[in-house]
Amino acid sequence: MPASSRNRSVASIRRGHAADLDDLVELEMQVFASDRMSRRSLRHFLAARSATVLIAEHAGRIAGCAVILFRPNISIARLYSIAVAPQSAGLGLGPALLAASERAAVARGRKTLRLEVHEKNHRAISRYRKAGYRQFGCHAAYYADESDALRFEKPLATARSRRQ
Repeated sequence: MPASSRNRSVASIRRGHAADLDDLVELEMQVFASDRMSRRSLRHFLAARSATVLIAEHAGRIAGCAVILFRPNISIARLYSIAVAPQSAGLGLGPALLAASERAAVARGRKTLRLEVHEKNHRAISRYRKAGYRQFGCHAAYYADESDALRFEKPLATARSRRQ
């Protein structure tokens, strides 16, 4: 069995908590050159009822995270951020965090998950398409480098639709 296959089985995803703040700030620094979440924003998301922060752990360390936002009375959730530490690339954490984000949205009664992705992030765009997301729009000059953000969405299978 290849090493990466063995490593996938030891990764776990859990809900984030306040004690994760320092590690999440460090992860932001490792993954994003710009458009990073601030310490203040991360602290807010960890405590907010309108957000869920998911943590991917591998080898006893935080190796990735996803932040999902929920507005009241809206059937759409937003995947605000997803990040995997460079040293953990190739372990399947990105797809695992994406799937966990979808489950978190369904658990909160959302029917659709939306996200934005940098137009030059071809690896992520490919992953989203493979996972069933479709592009539905674009935000011009969205990022600090003036690049566009491609908007994707996916209808989510609710418990009710899975029973039918």
